[in-house]
Amino acid sequence: MMRRVVVTAGGVRVVEAPEPAPGPGEALMRMVAAGVCGSDTHALRGRHPNVTVPYAPGHEVVGVVTRVAPEVTAVKVGQRVVVEPYLPCWECKQCRAGRQNLCERLGFFGCGSAQGGMAEAFTIDARRLHVVPGELDDVAAALVEPVSTAVHSIRLAGDVAGRTVAILGAGTIGLLTLTVARARGARRVVLTARSAKSRERAIAFGADAAVDATASDAADRVRAELRESADVVFDCVAEQSTILQALAIADKGGTVVVVGVPVGDVRIPLALVQDSQLRVQGSATYLPEDYADAMGLLADGTVPAADLVTAIHPLAEAAEAFADAASGDHIKVLLASGL
Repeated sequence: MMRRVVVTAGGVRVVEAPEPAPGPGEALMRMVAAGVCGSDTHALRGRHPNVTVPYAPGHEVVGVVTRVAPEVTAVKVGQRVVVEPYLPCWECKQCRAGRQNLCERLGFFGCGSAQGGMAEAFTIDARRLHVVPGELDDVAAALVEPVSTAVHSIRLAGDVAGRTVAILGAGTIGLLTLTVARARGARRVVLTARSAKSRERAIAFGADAAVDATASDAADRVRAELRESADVVFDCVAEQSTILQALAIADKGGTVVVVGVPVGDVRIPLALVQDSQLRVQGSATYLPEDYADAMGLLADGTVPAADLVTAIHPLAEAAEAFADAASGDHIKVLLASGL
């Protein structure tokens, strides 16, 4: 038997479960560390559009391979790996085109699949694993998945070198988008956030300015701090107020990248989108090349893992870890075994 975290309508629990055995093409993993994502805390509160309770959480995972199916050659027993958690069919049009993140029959490990990475052991398709380079410690490796989210969104924006950037939201993904945008040569970056503490964090992580997202003239303030309209706006919140701000900040000719997961539908001023020739781009997870870039950014210290991980809990304290992640007092919270 082993321990596994489950999220239920009654809260976060650690339960006993049989240890799984790897099926065809799978590897058996021992968890080293798993991040608590905003998606996890939203699902716990019933605010995630694609994840419903009960479910087994854990998609930001670094672990060690302990067994593999006989035909598996991509990873070996004893290797340290990170999970790329979406589960494609590998057969549909999108998968055949190399866009497995847009698979027409997509599943997602740790977000409604049969297993999650917040467990002493789990199995997963070995094709979803990336070997961690030796220069990355376990804490940094646990950030590969969220950093890849930021890398992918900037790639979709057409890159940001020499351009002005606004980022709405200073949570984990907002701060990572800021850090990667700086690494990619953004000329000027301004963030918005609701709390003064979050705005202070944004400045500490390299923003040129941070604007109160609740201000009635927030869009005008961002444009003033940028000294022009934004070339690219990354909406890391994705709700009615932020999408309207994003479009206003990008006007005219800018790009709005929707990075956050919307809780529900929003209304947009389509006349503004058309008349100002705005581009609205969705960003869905990542691809293997984004994982490779993320590992490089973490390995060379461009993304400062030690500054981003602000709390680490043992597996038995899963409920406390979720509470920390939802509190607003932390950037990234990990569950760990052996750190």
